[in-house]
Amino acid sequence: MGYWCLTWLSFFPLYRTMNNFLMTGPKAYLTYASSVRVGAQSAIQECKRQFALEKWNCPENTLSLSPHNGMRSATRETSFVHAISAAGVMYTLTKNCTAGDFDSCGCDDSKIGQPGGVGWIWGGCSDNVAFGEKISKQFVDALEDGHDSRAAVNLHNNKAGRLAIKATMRKACKCHGVSGSCTIQTCWMQMADFREVGNYLKLKYKHAKELEMDKKAARAGNSADNRDAVTHTFLIVATTELIYLESSPNYCVKNQTLGLHGTEGRECFKEDKNMSEWEKNSCRRLCNECGLKVVKKRTEVFTSCNCKFHWCCTVHCEDCAHVTVKHVCGRKDGGDGKRRDRGPK
Repeated sequence: MGYWCLTWLSFFPLYRTMNNFLMTGPKAYLTYASSVRVGAQSAIQECKRQFALEKWNCPENTLSLSPHNGMRSATRETSFVHAISAAGVMYTLTKNCTAGDFDSCGCDDSKIGQPGGVGWIWGGCSDNVAFGEKISKQFVDALEDGHDSRAAVNLHNNKAGRLAIKATMRKACKCHGVSGSCTIQTCWMQMADFREVGNYLKLKYKHAKELEMDKKAARAGNSADNRDAVTHTFLIVATTELIYLESSPNYCVKNQTLGLHGTEGRECFKEDKNMSEWEKNSCRRLCNECGLKVVKKRTEVFTSCNCKFHWCCTVHCEDCAHVTVKHVCGRKDGGDGKRRDRGPK
């Protein structure tokens, strides 16, 4: 057991909070611990990729799902963290199950041989998302031990993340027939690439819904005073949608209390024909919208060049310098960032 503790503590806060469940839950779950860890890591990587050029860029200190996290909140951003974490764990568990890595499960063959549609029947090896969903729920949802509206919101977003896996699944088929003809097809369901799941949830994040509830009760720990309000509110929200309770803080500004770094010093990209629209607007979004200016930074980098092979047997290279240019967000005053009153003109 000590090995697992040391292993998990070397990873991000999300791993540490999941480790608490591993230490107190059924020993059988240790079978899935490695998959859960890998799934959590892939979730963090996808979160950072999706928000790399956003004001909030998925900093590590915001990734703890523990209900005892002192900076725990229920913002639009944490709704994504919960969803992508649950999805990442489910995705990896499903992949490992389908690949036969666990003795307790394998492919979903429940529909094999059944008619599917015109010209095709169910066959092949479908991804066993039912297993991945079940174990992911037991791992991730177990971290949420509260009974207040905030806990209910987090559990809702966990479920939305798992549903995103199902929503992005695709049908794959194989042709059968004489001489390569496609007289009949056998088809199965497989999960999309996890990046597609991330794209799907990023869109859900953009359209996340803020719940109008008693915010005081929402912050009241495990208080169940507003349970009826929670139940009523959730009846009008689709289970596939992300929801949140609190407005996001100002991510432009550094806030040590909340663990926010601000956007000063962040790299952005100037317009280039090979960039996406999102990349082209990164300097405006990270710098200009935050009251900062775009600063060009030139850095001299030395690399080996003009290498020659000498008999026998050495290689001699020269050190060549080239200048790289980066654009970062800097203060307009170039100093301590404080505005100065120049007085009347």
